[in-house]
Amino acid sequence: MNMFVYIFFPTHSQPISSFTVYKLQKRCYSTVILSSFITAADDENRRRLIEVFPDHVRKEWNRWEIRGLVVFSLTLQVSLICSGDRRKYIARRRIRIFIWCAYLLADWVATVALGLLVDRQGNSNSSVNEHGYGYGDGDMTLMAFWAPFLLLHLGGPDTITAYALADNELWLRHLLGLVVQTAAAVYIALLAWDSGLVSFLTVPMLLCGIIKYGERSWVLMSANREQFRDSVLADEDPGPNYARFMEEFCLKEAEGYYVTAVQVDEGHSPEDDVENATGSVTASIPIPDASSLHIADYFFETLKFKRLFVDLILGFHPRDVSQSFFEKQDCNTAFEVIEVELGFAYDVFYTKAPIIYTHFGLFFRFATSCITLLVLLTFIAYSMNTNAYRHQTVDVVITCILLIGAILLEVYAAISLLFSDWANLWLSHRASKFPFKRVVSSLHSSQNGKRWSNSMYQYSLIDFCLNHKSSKFQKVSRFIPLNKRIKNLWEKWESMLQLKHQTVTPELKSFIFNHFREKSSDTELDIKMLNTCRGAVSLRTHKSYGMFKWTVDVEFDHSILIWHIATDLCFNLEKSKREKDSNGEENKHEWNHYMTLSKQLADYMLYILVMCPFMLPIGIGMIRFRDTCAEAMVFFEERSSTHKLEAYEMLGQVSTKVFPATVKGDRSKSVLFEACKLAASLNEMSHDSGPGKMWKMVGDVWVEILGYAASQCRGFDHAQQLEKGGELLTHVWLLMAHLGITEHFKIEEGHGRVKLDVT
Repeated sequence: MNMFVYIFFPTHSQPISSFTVYKLQKRCYSTVILSSFITAADDENRRRLIEVFPDHVRKEWNRWEIRGLVVFSLTLQVSLICSGDRRKYIARRRIRIFIWCAYLLADWVATVALGLLVDRQGNSNSSVNEHGYGYGDGDMTLMAFWAPFLLLHLGGPDTITAYALADNELWLRHLLGLVVQTAAAVYIALLAWDSGLVSFLTVPMLLCGIIKYGERSWVLMSANREQFRDSVLADEDPGPNYARFMEEFCLKEAEGYYVTAVQVDEGHSPEDDVENATGSVTASIPIPDASSLHIADYFFETLKFKRLFVDLILGFHPRDVSQSFFEKQDCNTAFEVIEVELGFAYDVFYTKAPIIYTHFGLFFRFATSCITLLVLLTFIAYSMNTNAYRHQTVDVVITCILLIGAILLEVYAAISLLFSDWANLWLSHRASKFPFKRVVSSLHSSQNGKRWSNSMYQYSLIDFCLNHKSSKFQKVSRFIPLNKRIKNLWEKWESMLQLKHQTVTPELKSFIFNHFREKSSDTELDIKMLNTCRGAVSLRTHKSYGMFKWTVDVEFDHSILIWHIATDLCFNLEKSKREKDSNGEENKHEWNHYMTLSKQLADYMLYILVMCPFMLPIGIGMIRFRDTCAEAMVFFEERSSTHKLEAYEMLGQVSTKVFPATVKGDRSKSVLFEACKLAASLNEMSHDSGPGKMWKMVGDVWVEILGYAASQCRGFDHAQQLEKGGELLTHVWLLMAHLGITEHFKIEEGHGRVKLDVT
């Protein structure tokens, strides 16, 4: 008690009597009791304030939360399997947002449901849990049967295993998830085990769930950049035995013979390889497009062009075979083969194709389908004959929905497998032996056939500046100071709204293909020079390099911005002039074709610069873009320009006799008036040599810029764009590689095949 007094009265220097201690003790006890009542009252009031939902609502939620999560998980799986492969040929942002949400929610919902099942199983021995909400042993036995289905859902559908390539890099995390979630499912099954049939049915469903989840982990590991690179590496090749060759050489020379090393002609041409790849399948093929499929498979798998996606080199043999084939093809065939190749690459990186289209994959798919169907029939017969769960109608219905849903997912996956290029390729190999080849041929002829979006985004700097200048946000920001991050986010949002879709027309494909085919077959041009030039070759071809040299000898992003604004100016001013001359009627010229293609490529390359800068060489493109936009908006505001045509006309009237950099210095990175100077030079060339020659030169320069950007982008970044509907830049990159215009062919000479010539 004295200790109590000393604690509360540490500064008391005199001894305290027992009576005083008694009074203090009594007073403290009263204080403690009173404070306990106050605390209890506060806790009760606090609990009532915190209880947002009434007690009966919380009880109903406790009863239905697992049921709802399990059904929601199945719904997400259906959504993913139906829409997972649509992003392959749909470039719209809304489909990607939907798939992204479903992909993330699918794993989260299944994991949370498993955790709740573990918690419920731990409390299932008592009829009332710690919160006062009851659930008996019977319904938990049936709910425990849902754990294997959650494993199935965690395995994911065949059409999407990774949303982005970064998911493949996290395959170890998914492997750990496989171990933990499988252990949780087994734990749930063991806790709920009884002598009923449902407990025994849990075992085969657990096996199906482990197979599905294991497939996903294996595919993620296989598509991982490091693992994929190791899988496509060739076996170690020590080459011819140089030491033994030199021993024989020196021995013969010591014997007095005149010895030389003579190169052996193998008598093997690239055309023979192409014929071998196509000869067995070109005759009377009942499945359409089989020839393109086989050529694409030959290049992608046999000649290992898939190494390009991990930036590995190719030898002289794939280069010669591919170049020999593509130089003899037309535009449609060439791009069709490339589309199929990129479709194979998409399936390898983002789906379960690497394991499905194997003997083990087909066996596992057949086994899981049969097991699920057998379990469904057994469960329905058991439930109807024994009435074991007559008081749990809702749980029985949910269990049947899970079983039927699992079977329907397998059926949909089988149909998707049948209509895929992989199945088409397999069937075309066995077309003569397949008993139902006419049926299969009709099925494949009716398929959609889309392999990529066949579109490209368009982005105009002048349009963005005019729209941004007149936006409500820009008007508000003049009077209210806003955070820089908010302003940047809003500008990003306005940039996304500015984007427009443009179909990649056959004319554009033909223009690009003919340009690179001519360059690859030109013996006077060095392939290495084509990889490093960004318009200089085309300018020299049109004998205009001296006039426009300053536009291509600058940094790459600088050159893109200059040529984009100049092309945009010339296009709109020429379009306006033609409309005035023809009194509203379209006046078609023979060079109108090149003018349109140049404008499309100019807007597309600005989209790459602004929205996909990682696909371009390192530079200060965004700084130049923002400074240029700022100068353009100041220019338009000073002249109160709001109409688009008026803005272009005012820019075209600016005198550029003095080079802009001389006046502005290097403080601002804006290139607006440098582009105006280029536009003035192009208009001068158009007046002197005719618009046809001018626009043909501009188009060739843009194709060369496009090719340089494609060749400088890493293969991993090209693969990353496949899940967004594909990029024209990626198709151009693979086309250039097939034509031999790439730095990935480092082996210039053939194999060392020599023999000793003894005389």
